[in-house]
Amino acid sequence: MDTEQILREHLLTVLDGRQAHLTFDEIVAGVACESQGARVKGSPHTLWQLLEHMRIAQWDILEFSRDPSHVSPNFPKGYWPPDAEPPNRSAWDESVRAFKSDLEAMKQLVADRKTDLYAPIPHGQGQTILREALLVADHNAYHLGQMLLLRRQLGDPPVRSLG
Repeated sequence: MDTEQILREHLLTVLDGRQAHLTFDEIVAGVACESQGARVKGSPHTLWQLLEHMRIAQWDILEFSRDPSHVSPNFPKGYWPPDAEPPNRSAWDESVRAFKSDLEAMKQLVADRKTDLYAPIPHGQGQTILREALLVADHNAYHLGQMLLLRRQLGDPPVRSLG
């Protein structure tokens, strides 16, 4: 295996987040409906707000990476849902599905040998696909940690835990 393929494999692993912490699937699985929009003292966000923020930010990074005509939401307001709670009972699952679909699309972009990981994105300001993939992984890991802590504080922890 050449060094470029090794890098692609490492990026795919870090996007999955399955080595240093719980995965997205493990953290969002089985969240009780009453926990999704519940506030925890000292936390500025609910689980729903964090999930939607992650979905919106990841979608924005993906679309920026592949679509020259993409227009990002206004920052910061456009990256956060307006309400603390999901708007309906299916919203949580819909957001989870959309997040996973966009994550898979980012992974496909990284895995594609035709994608030059190092080339500046033509419509960007020096960003590369490598940088954008690492940004997705880093941003997701940060907020997954917040979600894990909130679930524990709400007494609704994931089935599998790291301690």
